[in-house]
Amino acid sequence: MANYVLVPGFWLGAWAWDEVAHELRAAGHQVRAVTLTGVAERAGELSPEVGVETHVADILAAMDGWDEVVLVGHSGANVPVTAVADRHPERLSRVVYVDAGPLPSGAAVIDFNDENTQKAWRAQVGDGHALDVPAYEQGAGKFAGLTEERWEQIRAKATPQPWGAAVQPAQRPERIPATPKTLVASTMPVALIRELIDSGNPAFAALGTPEWTFAELPTGHWPMFSRPAELAALL
Repeated sequence: MANYVLVPGFWLGAWAWDEVAHELRAAGHQVRAVTLTGVAERAGELSPEVGVETHVADILAAMDGWDEVVLVGHSGANVPVTAVADRHPERLSRVVYVDAGPLPSGAAVIDFNDENTQKAWRAQVGDGHALDVPAYEQGAGKFAGLTEERWEQIRAKATPQPWGAAVQPAQRPERIPATPKTLVASTMPVALIRELIDSGNPAFAALGTPEWTFAELPTGHWPMFSRPAELAALL
């Protein structure tokens, strides 16, 4: 039996993990899924103070009372998940990144997007504190494998993301803990990831250390929706 803490990516709450959590519990594991502070609130109610450190505290609260936690982070949750992993390795048995990875020290989620996306995000937020849910369009590629029913659920439940979570970085220690780490790749083949590691690409270089393993789950960016049973089996 393992203890899983599941952290969703941007605009998603704990509900995003419902099917994965069901599979894990059916296999005898304990599971806590997290809704990060601010995600379930209306934009007008968001505090400007909500950001990465708030979400680090949320994750630590979800881990309360458990040792040997398998910490799972999807997409934009990578920054607070990485901060927890760097600061509290004694609490973790493994860190799993789902279609994500740790950003370099000092980098924020917004930095990992192209220039046009960055400009669009900043223009949309303006003087506010929340990044609106994008106008998702059903289709292949990033959103492969999603049924119309699933799209309806996402459109109904997805909520704005605190802006601080997008623009605030986390500083990483000079010596990264050697906690076992796994990347579940859904939109990028593992072979390409290994090429990027070998090339010295700064966004991937940290994945070249011995504690890293890789698994492929070819689908869209949200495998918890498109292939939940297979994702649970990998976890």
